[in-house]
Amino acid sequence: MDALDRTIVDALRLNGRATYAELGRLVGLSASAVHERVGKLESSGVITGYHAEVDPASIGLGVTALVGIELTDSAEEDAVADALGQLSEVESCYAVAGEEAFVVKVRLPSVDDLERALGRLRRIDGVARTRTTVVLSTRFEGRPNTAQGAHTARDVPASPA
Repeated sequence: MDALDRTIVDALRLNGRATYAELGRLVGLSASAVHERVGKLESSGVITGYHAEVDPASIGLGVTALVGIELTDSAEEDAVADALGQLSEVESCYAVAGEEAFVVKVRLPSVDDLERALGRLRRIDGVARTRTTVVLSTRFEGRPNTAQGAHTARDVPASPA
């Protein structure tokens, strides 16, 4: 990846709907040249997909919690991770260093639903205990990290809907 690719990636992380023409203006290339670069970034696995950001509360998921998961001594980490992936309320799963083997982010409609979800998590074979932190408010989330490179995308306009 060169500096132009980094700028394109940064711009798409800020606005996944940016057109090839908009990206081209940003990096000084034609739309077709940007299209080719984006295709290569996708095929090489740098860009893994595109998605819509949705306000969880607006779709009925008003409770967010971070759950640390400690494993039993005999637990198979991959099996536990696979079981966590089967739970629809688990949005993200991180293998971490420390007492806990995993931290998962869950989103649910209510605290009652959170309580039931914690019961399902604790029943997974290999889970010894959980530690839950309920999120009171989200100050920011999912923002692009541009710390790796000095090339950042600025003010990439949104595509017309």
